[in-house]
Amino acid sequence: MLAVANLFLGTLFLGFIGPEATDLVKLPFGLDLAEGSPYGSGHVVVQDGVKLLEVPLWRSYLAGCILLGVASCTAMVLVWGYLARGSDGHTLVMVAINSLTMIVLYGVLGGFLLGIGRLPVPWQALLLSIGVYVALPLVAGSFSRRWIIAARGKEWFEKTFLHLLTPITIGALLLTLVLLFSFKGEVILENTLTILWIAVPLTVQTLLIFSLAYALARVFGLRYADAAPTAMIGASNHFEVAIATAVMLFGLSSGAALATVVGVLIEVPLMLGLVRFCLRTQDWFATDRHTPASGAAMG
Repeated sequence: MLAVANLFLGTLFLGFIGPEATDLVKLPFGLDLAEGSPYGSGHVVVQDGVKLLEVPLWRSYLAGCILLGVASCTAMVLVWGYLARGSDGHTLVMVAINSLTMIVLYGVLGGFLLGIGRLPVPWQALLLSIGVYVALPLVAGSFSRRWIIAARGKEWFEKTFLHLLTPITIGALLLTLVLLFSFKGEVILENTLTILWIAVPLTVQTLLIFSLAYALARVFGLRYADAAPTAMIGASNHFEVAIATAVMLFGLSSGAALATVVGVLIEVPLMLGLVRFCLRTQDWFATDRHTPASGAAMG
C-alpha cells in the first residue's frame, strides 16, 4: 500500500491534489513542540489556541492509505467467503489468526510505514490506539458475552441481544461517515475528483494482493474452497479499525481519516466483483467432492 499510494498520490496525481496543498492534523500524542517546530514532513502551527501539525495534503491521504493497508480483515471476509462458496472452517481459522496478529503487528507495521511516509507517530500513541480499538473491544466482548449468556441464556443472546446491537453499530458507523464527509466537504467541493485520486491506489492495491494470493493458491494446489477466501482475506481490509485509528491519531477532519472512509466506499462493490470473479473461475482449481462449500445451499 505504501508503494502504490506513494506512486499515485505523491507522483502521478500530485498535480491534481496540489503540491502546495496542506492539511491540519492533530499533534501526535505525547508530543509538546513549540510553534514552528518541524516534525516529519510538516511543522507545528497554532490555530484557535490549539497546536496542530501542518503537513502536505497528499501525505495525509497517504497516512490513511497506510493505516487501511495494514488493517487485515477480521470480519467481512466471512461474508465474502460465504458468497464465493468457500470453506467456512478455513475462513474462520484465517480470521482468528488475523485477529491475533492485528494486536501484535498493527502498531509495529503502522508506526514503521508512517515513519517512512514522513508522518511519524510515537509508539505510545499507536499502542494506545491498538489498546482502545482492538484489545479493549476483544476483552470487553469476551467478558460481556459470558456475562450475558450466564444471566439470560445463549438463546436470548443470539436471538435478541445481537439483533438489538446490530442497528446500533451500523448507525454509529454511518454517523462517523457523515461527520467525516462534512468536515472535508470544502475540500471535496473544491476538488470533486479528490475521492477518485484516493480510490485509485486503494483499488490497485486490492487487485494486486488478490491476484498474487489467488495465483499462489493455484500454484500450491489449494482447493477452490480454500483458495477463494485466502485471496479475499488478503485483499479485504478492517476499515473500522483503520477509521478509528486515523481519527484518533490525526483527527476527525484530517485527510487521513477521509482516505480510510474512501476505503469503505470502494471495498464493498470491489469485493463483490472479486466474489463474482472467483465463482467464474472455480474450474481453475482442484475440486474435492467432500469439500464443505458453505454457499452450496445458495445454488
